[in-house]
Amino acid sequence: MLPVVLSATFVQLLNVTVAQVAAPAIQAGLGAGPGAVQLVLAGYTLTYACLLIPAARLGERYGYRRLFVAGTVVFTAGSLAGAGAPDVASLITARLVQGAGSGLVAPQVLSLIQAAVPAPRRPRAFGLYGATMAVASLAGPLIGGLVLSADLFGLGWRPVLLLTVPVALASLAGATALPRSRGADGLRVDKLGALLVTVGAGALVLPLALGREAGWPWWTWAGFAVAVAALGSFVRSLPHRPDPLIHPAVLRDRSARRGTLLVFVFNTGVPSFTYLLFLHLQSAVGYSALAAALTSAPFAAAAAVGSRVAPALTRRHGPRVLTVASVVLAGMCLALAPLVGSATGRQAALPVLAVGGAAFGAFTASVFALVLAEVHGPAAGSVSGLLPTAQQLGGSIGVTAAGLAYYAPATDANTAFGHAMLYQATAFTITALISLGLRDRRDSYRSHIERDTCEMGG
Repeated sequence: MLPVVLSATFVQLLNVTVAQVAAPAIQAGLGAGPGAVQLVLAGYTLTYACLLIPAARLGERYGYRRLFVAGTVVFTAGSLAGAGAPDVASLITARLVQGAGSGLVAPQVLSLIQAAVPAPRRPRAFGLYGATMAVASLAGPLIGGLVLSADLFGLGWRPVLLLTVPVALASLAGATALPRSRGADGLRVDKLGALLVTVGAGALVLPLALGREAGWPWWTWAGFAVAVAALGSFVRSLPHRPDPLIHPAVLRDRSARRGTLLVFVFNTGVPSFTYLLFLHLQSAVGYSALAAALTSAPFAAAAAVGSRVAPALTRRHGPRVLTVASVVLAGMCLALAPLVGSATGRQAALPVLAVGGAAFGAFTASVFALVLAEVHGPAAGSVSGLLPTAQQLGGSIGVTAAGLAYYAPATDANTAFGHAMLYQATAFTITALISLGLRDRRDSYRSHIERDTCEMGG
């Protein structure tokens, strides 16, 4: 089962970074303006983020496997349509469809792991999940750069959008291995809640994605106001809805709230870090997309290792893994700032990136295991949608904030990069401080595993 659901996770994240690499070629090939290209990139994240929480509830209602298959079909159709798009409007539409498919799939991955993987093996499953996210996020630029350089069949950027199709088709074919679940026949989907959370997430993500390039016009601030109103109304309505999208127990559970906040704050640093690194290496240093990807390869490789050892570290040290990993990432950012300005410094940065990548992998795998180990019964489906939503919203906010730091007035590009790395270090330091509050409340992690094992044996 794990290869099937993790391959879906891989293509969801790969699809973000390969499109970023292909953006200049798309702009040239379709004669699109900068705003249209931004919509190509933002369209995927927009529908992805909007559907995560409703999709988790739909998975509970109709079955995780059914939603997984439906989302994969939608994603594949969007990928094929995007690769064949005759104009930029068609490509934007296809990216919206791709994002909708990923939004349907993502919550089902966590729910399937929770429901189908035996408790003793679940930490390892989350370790592999973290490794998949790490590798996919940084494999995109490398693979995309190779494909663009090869210019397969003279098709330019189009094969880049087809990269995810074989993996998605393999995931679809393997869906027969997923456990069947009938869903909860009596469970209803809160239509008002779905509307509020979709409007709120969309009104937040779209201005974040387009605001800086557009110069923050009035509609971006109106969007933020709509987001605050819609998401605030959604949260206030939860205790009063007969079938809320997020189980109220999640909001009452202090550990679940803190864990979700951890994922959110952590992700204000991670996607923005890779974004800044590639941006600086290509725009300021003059690296090609492929050379920039190769420079960052130690981060991805070490992240896979960190994710693999995370279950053992979590069993032995508990939430301290999160604190130490966050501090290491903050140190990595501060250390990188003076190194990237020279060729010698960039060579010295490779082991620094490797250490940071290991910390990233350890954090990602550990935080999911620690948070989800505490969630039982009907709340599990809610958290399965809440955590990916926290990832997406945190990532969107982080990329915008990091971009503002990088493009703030500075004497030169290296100083600008130093400003951005200071933002990154701040995000990871705040993450470390939040994680300190988990120490005295996570002693039940090991007992939870043991209890589930006893229940399976009995």
